[in-house]
Amino acid sequence: MTTEAGERTRWSLAEGEPIVAGFDAVKPLGGGKIFQAYLAWDARRRTLVVAKLLRPHVVGDAGALAALRREAAALEHLSHPVLPRIFEARLDGERPLIILELLDGPRLSTVVRRFGVVVEQVLPLALQLTSALHYLAEVGWVHLDVKPSNVILSGPSPRLIDLSIARPIEDARRLTSPAGTDRYMAPEQCDPAAFWRVGPQTDSWGLGVTLYEALARRRPFPDAPAGAAGPERYPQLVLEPAPLPRDVPPTLAELVMRSLSRDPGDRPTAAGLAEALEPFEASLPRPRLGRLRPTDR
Repeated sequence: MTTEAGERTRWSLAEGEPIVAGFDAVKPLGGGKIFQAYLAWDARRRTLVVAKLLRPHVVGDAGALAALRREAAALEHLSHPVLPRIFEARLDGERPLIILELLDGPRLSTVVRRFGVVVEQVLPLALQLTSALHYLAEVGWVHLDVKPSNVILSGPSPRLIDLSIARPIEDARRLTSPAGTDRYMAPEQCDPAAFWRVGPQTDSWGLGVTLYEALARRRPFPDAPAGAAGPERYPQLVLEPAPLPRDVPPTLAELVMRSLSRDPGDRPTAAGLAEALEPFEASLPRPRLGRLRPTDR
């Protein structure tokens, strides 16, 4: 695939072809506008990893390289069970990339779209995500792109991925232009000049939209038309979120809707969300194990 200017927009690496020295391509995993991911074989560690590299047409773009450098710095600085691990960063050469642990599991967005989830699944997921967001706030960082496609359901705990726009809170408070994914951005991300400064409650909004989508299988605001600008591009600036379905427990619905308050000061912190959710989650019925019987010999 190429751009209108004839530039390649993706790498086409055959199985076994070196991505960079020590890492061989196994298969493509997809990606976004500026990043492309490959399942790769790490010859030194003798294990499968994920290589996240800049697409060929943005290798020389300072902004794209800054995003990759920012994600590498974030992952090297941060350590939490819900955040992915980074093994290496190679930010020079033909294919700038970072090497990440392989997370075996579907994205939350895929599960919601194909199967849906129930409250008994949403609550433990929410608590694990709040633990990561509380940690980020405690060490002075914000993620800024919390959304279902950035949640991997891997093993006993989910993983919150893609820290390419994460940054220290002080840096986030200096934002002057929109940053994030339109449909999941808090009002202060859409228009930093008009709202309170970006901070930890910005991530509470992203979590609120994520939980809303998991519970309702739709987003709280209508999608903007293609090419829209200003308030039309960001309906969350002028509209109230649509109500959640009636079968969502009122306590949970109230917490999710509070997370979508336009004023960041009215949103619960990640710790506040966790404290409110814990007793509710503890009250849910637990699956019962059948009586264990000794095997016949």
